[in-house]
Amino acid sequence: MQTYTIPLVPGPVSVPEAVRAAYQIDYGSSDLEDEFFALYEECERGLQQILETSNSVTIHTGEGMLALWGALKSVLQPGNRVLAVATGLFGYGIGDMARSLGMQVETVGFGFDGIADPDEVRAAARRFRPHLISAVHCETPSGTLNPLGSLGAIAREVDALFYVDFVASAGGAPVAVDANQIDLGLLGSQKVLSLPADLAMVSVSERAWAHAQAVNYQGYDALLPWRDAMRKRYMPYTHNWAALAGLRVAVEGLLAEAMAQVYARHEVVAAHCRQRLRNLGIDLWPAREEFAAPTVTCAQLPTGWTWERFDGALRQHGMAVGGNYGPLAGKTFRIGHMGAQADLALVDRGMDVIEAVLE
Repeated sequence: MQTYTIPLVPGPVSVPEAVRAAYQIDYGSSDLEDEFFALYEECERGLQQILETSNSVTIHTGEGMLALWGALKSVLQPGNRVLAVATGLFGYGIGDMARSLGMQVETVGFGFDGIADPDEVRAAARRFRPHLISAVHCETPSGTLNPLGSLGAIAREVDALFYVDFVASAGGAPVAVDANQIDLGLLGSQKVLSLPADLAMVSVSERAWAHAQAVNYQGYDALLPWRDAMRKRYMPYTHNWAALAGLRVAVEGLLAEAMAQVYARHEVVAAHCRQRLRNLGIDLWPAREEFAAPTVTCAQLPTGWTWERFDGALRQHGMAVGGNYGPLAGKTFRIGHMGAQADLALVDRGMDVIEAVLE
């Protein structure tokens, strides 16, 4: 197994030792023990603080995509209308997911180097009258961060659910679920939380629960069975106790640091990373700094380099970064400075490697 001493991929991020240690304990059956239910409830309360919500937060065994699929299936029926706000690969992808489930989908698309324009979204929403509006907060392939408050307000104007993928931002940038009127907020464990890719979480508003009750979807990724699972002490399946133990460590760490400081740390590290790249003559993507996310930096490949050659050169120095997908594949690379990797010393080591490789 290859180990990279300078891990800067945009997820799964490196897992801190304290989190890894929590996985090593031999736990009992989560179906049977009160201790597990207390742990789940503790993790939910911590996530509510991080996400700034009084809504339920369901915690599922599975990678982050489980949250995206499960939330769509749980609150929509074939023929329902979905307005997909898309500024990158994942925004367009959510529209494709809804379409595959039989929904009527209209996409309000923007360039991969921009963010959503609320005026265009509002016009489309008033005309299309969707049941649900979807958006991606941090588009990791593009390195952009979309507005949430204005989109949440538009969803309320047209009586639509607001569905937000904040897998790559929550915990590293404010998502303010209640203030931004997010009905379904989707999170994965392998980004800012810095766990393995084995948990998916969803913040669920009362409006969303009402839709889930009406749809009554009962698959493995369903939300509805979790509404009363803790109260009834009856779960849909045997949960991953070790992952919940790791999640508690991660959540406690963020809250102990204080979320304002966590967000400031991400901003400082992101700005430093981008400045060092500029100093090396590397162009950033997007070019407009105000569109950039604090958790990931996307940059154009240095002149004369292919992705394969650049990636190979970095790996020879023990450094791993991310390539890209879709229209940006082979043109850009991505540095993940989120969670455990939002560290100035780590980013500096990475920038030193890039500088040495380019020289």
